[in-house]
Amino acid sequence: MTGPALALVVAAAAFHAAWNALAKRAQDQLVFLWSSVGIASVVLAPVGLFRLPAGGLPADAVPFVVATILVHAVYFVALGRAYRHGDFSRVYPIARGLGVALVPLIALVAFDEWLSPLGTLGVVLVVAGIIGLGRTLPPAGAPTAPGRGTVWALLTGVTIATYSLVDKAGVGHLDPVPYIALMGLGISTLLAPAVLARRAALAREWKANWPTILLAASMNLTSYLLVLFAWHPLARRGPARPAARRRPGRARRRRLRRAGAVVGGPGITGVRRSRRRAPRRGGRSRATPSPRVRAR
Repeated sequence: MTGPALALVVAAAAFHAAWNALAKRAQDQLVFLWSSVGIASVVLAPVGLFRLPAGGLPADAVPFVVATILVHAVYFVALGRAYRHGDFSRVYPIARGLGVALVPLIALVAFDEWLSPLGTLGVVLVVAGIIGLGRTLPPAGAPTAPGRGTVWALLTGVTIATYSLVDKAGVGHLDPVPYIALMGLGISTLLAPAVLARRAALAREWKANWPTILLAASMNLTSYLLVLFAWHPLARRGPARPAARRRPGRARRRRLRRAGAVVGGPGITGVRRSRRRAPRRGGRSRATPSPRVRAR
C-alpha cells in the first residue's frame, strides 16, 4: 500500500470510530443509521451520477453494486442490534477486529495476496484480542446482555470482511464516487420499509438526536469513500502491475511524460525543438557545423 493510500485508510478509521460512537448513543440504532446514511446518499447522489461513465453504469460493475447493497443492509441491521445489546467498548473492537482478521484469509484465496510476517503477527494479535474480549466477564448489574451483543458483533465482523472484498473488486470496475452513491441509495431503499414501519421511533429519534444524525451523515459514507479511493487502482499498486513494482521510478517517470505530452502537447514539442536549435556560446547552433569542418 502506498503512502497516500495508507493516509486515506487512517483518516477513514478516525471518522468511522466517531460515527459509530454517535450511533451507540442513539435511542434506536437502526433508525439512526438509516437516517444518517440516507442523508449522505442524497448529498452524494448528484456527484455520483455526474461521474458515471458516458454509457451509464457498466454491466460488469452491476453484480458488485448489487452485492454490496445486500451485504451492507445486513451490516447495518447487525450493527444496530449489536449496539442495542452490547457495550461500545466490546462490540466495536470485536466487529472491526474480526473483519481485519478475516479479510487477509479470504483475500489469499480471492486475490492471491499474501501477508508479510509482520502482517501475520498483527492478525494473530487481533484474533487474540477478540478472544480476550469474548472471555471478559460483564460488570455486576450490567443492564445489557453481553452474549447477544457479542453474537451480533461477530455477524457484523463477517459482513465487514464480505463487503470489504466485494468493494475492493468493485472499485476496479466503477469510480468510487458513483459506486458509494449507488450503494447508499440502495441501502436506504432496501431498509426503508423496516424503518418507516416504526414512524413513532423515527420521529422520536429525529426530535432527540437530529444534530448527531446530521453529524454522522457527514462521516459515515465519507469515511468509507476514503477507503474506496485507497482501494482504487490509481491509489495502489496491485498484483497485476509487477513492472511498476519492480521499477517504480522509471514507471512513474514514463507516466509523467505521457501526462505531460497530453497536457503540454505542442508546447513541449516546441521546447524540445528549440533546445536542439539553441545556439552555443560562440554564437553557432549545434546543427550548424563549424567552418573548419566544412573545409574538410
